[in-house]
Amino acid sequence: MTQETVTQNKLAYSVEEISEQTSLSKAFLRLEIKRGKLKVKRFGRRVLIRDEDLREYISNGSDGAQMELKS
Repeated sequence: MTQETVTQNKLAYSVEEISEQTSLSKAFLRLEIKRGKLKVKRFGRRVLIRDEDLREYISNGSDGAQMELKS
């Protein structure tokens, strides 16, 4: 079984796995979770993102972290 086959059969991913696969930082992904942009399922302390929620998030994109400019 190849790595590609294993990845295709996964139901959910950890923040770390998504960070590695997408090159988005773990901090940014956690911010998106906190903002409600990336849906998660919690199992005790474990946070998982379902495959279909990840695909939806990626296809819709994100506004990114909004930074406040001080004048």
